[in-house]
Amino acid sequence: MTVDTAHVIRALEQDQIVPVYQPVVSLRTGDITGFEVLARWDSAEHGLVLPHNFISIAEENGLIGNLTHQVMQKAFRAAAGIPQPICFAINISPIQMRYASLPVQVRETADEFAFPLDHLTIEITESALLIDLSRVQKVAATLKDFGCRLSLDDFGTGFSSLRHLQTLPFNDVKIDRSFVNDMTTSHSSRKIVEAVIGLGHSLGLTTVAEGIEVEEQAQILKWLGCERGQGWFYGRAVPHQSLADMTQQASATRPEATPEPRPQPEAQTRLQTSRELRRPVSQPRNPKHHSINRRAT
Repeated sequence: MTVDTAHVIRALEQDQIVPVYQPVVSLRTGDITGFEVLARWDSAEHGLVLPHNFISIAEENGLIGNLTHQVMQKAFRAAAGIPQPICFAINISPIQMRYASLPVQVRETADEFAFPLDHLTIEITESALLIDLSRVQKVAATLKDFGCRLSLDDFGTGFSSLRHLQTLPFNDVKIDRSFVNDMTTSHSSRKIVEAVIGLGHSLGLTTVAEGIEVEEQAQILKWLGCERGQGWFYGRAVPHQSLADMTQQASATRPEATPEPRPQPEAQTRLQTSRELRRPVSQPRNPKHHSINRRAT
């Protein structure tokens, strides 16, 4: 489909930009630890339109602030109607990270619905650190002072640098879905995932893997020590009508939620040693899907 600026303006005016929620789980237990909030355009003509069709247009035409505000407002309103505590992660555009007004906007929107900011993670892509670093640092520091967690998104892609992990006071580092998708067939991808997890541990950061589609990926990540994950294997993004039911689940219904026997020595060695990590493993069962910054899942 073809989307232009007029479409996005009309979608915002008609309040058609809505959040959906993808569960983030503990890889060790399968428990849901929170949700990533993703934007969709609920079009009467086209149905739910994925964000890669309209986010860049919003960014290029000064509409991204309004769009993000609408998504946050609806997400915090949904959380207010749920008795259980809930944690959200929201991806902030690199352009917005230059705006000194962003932290106040986030706090005021959260206050409107009594959403605790220590339950909110702001996801920042590495590209944001290339625009105006000193300004981004100030905005990030204010968000952190307000209680938000900070996550470095898309680590390992684009302009990756170890320096970026020291630039801002991050709490989490997210492993890009491209490496997770390829690590069952690519030795280099597996080693990158292993290195990011090890680096995160050494810096005291929580590691979160994206795009987990099959059990094999989940098992490898768990054995490598990755703490959290998200993807189709654990659940696709759901509308607000399903959010309350999901938060009531004490743990995921996948096998990972229950204690499981330790692997046989041969299987354990395959996952824990670099020598055996060089062996090819089976092809993922599901096709590759959209990249993270314009997420579809």
